[in-house]
Amino acid sequence: MILVFGGISLTQIATFVTTNRQIEDLIAKRDRLEIENERLRAEIANLQTVPRLLQRAQDLGFHTANSSDIEYLVVDGYNPNRSETVIDIVPDEKFNEAPQYDATFSGWVQQQWDNLVVQFRSFGR
Repeated sequence: MILVFGGISLTQIATFVTTNRQIEDLIAKRDRLEIENERLRAEIANLQTVPRLLQRAQDLGFHTANSSDIEYLVVDGYNPNRSETVIDIVPDEKFNEAPQYDATFSGWVQQQWDNLVVQFRSFGR
């Protein structure tokens, strides 16, 4: 009987140790992945810095615009100071009304009660 209980306890201990080792390996793997993620985030942040992006744009053939690079177009009949617009701007009535909030305890209880009533009504459908 002692040998049977001893064998069973050794089997359980071996299973426990194996499971524990697997958990430790998974924790170590998770830690390595977190470190790698942080390294990649730092690398991405470094690649997205303004000087780096400006250098990349310059490598692609872009340059900063100066006054000789800017062209202005004149559109006949366009008046930027006109008072009329193409579409009449009519304010939507539903946006004029501010929502009513009842931030009191009784308001909260009423809201919870209304939600409960709606749930019970939906059960019969």
